[in-house]
Amino acid sequence: SLFSAFSKFGPLYSVRVHRNAAVAGPGYYAIIKFYSAGDARRAQRAYNGQRLFQESPLKVCVCTKQKGFQQQVLALNSNKCQELANHYLGFNGWFSRIITLQNVSGFDGENEELGETLQKRSVKYLCAVEVMLPHHGVRTRGVALGEADVENSGDPLEFVMASRRAQKVAVGKALSCAFQKILLIVLENGKVAVEYNPTQEELTDSLTEEELKGLVQVSELSLEQFDLEEEVLSDVSFDDELPSREVPSN
Repeated sequence: SLFSAFSKFGPLYSVRVHRNAAVAGPGYYAIIKFYSAGDARRAQRAYNGQRLFQESPLKVCVCTKQKGFQQQVLALNSNKCQELANHYLGFNGWFSRIITLQNVSGFDGENEELGETLQKRSVKYLCAVEVMLPHHGVRTRGVALGEADVENSGDPLEFVMASRRAQKVAVGKALSCAFQKILLIVLENGKVAVEYNPTQEELTDSLTEEELKGLVQVSELSLEQFDLEEEVLSDVSFDDELPSREVPSN
């Protein structure tokens, strides 16, 4: 009910409902996070003191204190990025495609020790994704690494499943990385402007596709994890295709 009521003012990042503390008496309180501070202010003005679906009026406040919240700003995961892009740009307002998806397992020799293969192995995939906003003339790329452990290296099915997990993580993180360079400017009248906003010099945006496909061999790439929210895979079936959206020919 809360999600339905508050999402009328804009897309919601999350809705969490908790029981009141014992000293506060029976009842509940909720923490609702908007992507847009403007949407949150409009919801607060509209619903503060109102009875939405309960007998007692709601008390709605905009949170200003950040105590207790994580101070590090993490990039949105790919699911959240796509949710925002679909809302502000429209489902046909953006496209993505996988440029390359490479198996880079064992490049650092981590799975071998003193000539013996470790019992627990990991599968790594490196992915490069391109995101295009044709109506705004914006095109960005993202590169990321996905890794998954193989619990039983002697089971071929377990290796296949681990490879699928690593691929999905790599694609999702690469897509999120590409979206981080896109700045959506939402005006009060509902119009949306888009700017290309790289945080640092992005070599991946200037490389050719052939260079990206040979990225491991032709350039030095740090395989450290990006500061991203954890990719949520529970909503994705392993029977689904990888989340790639091709640009139509016309």
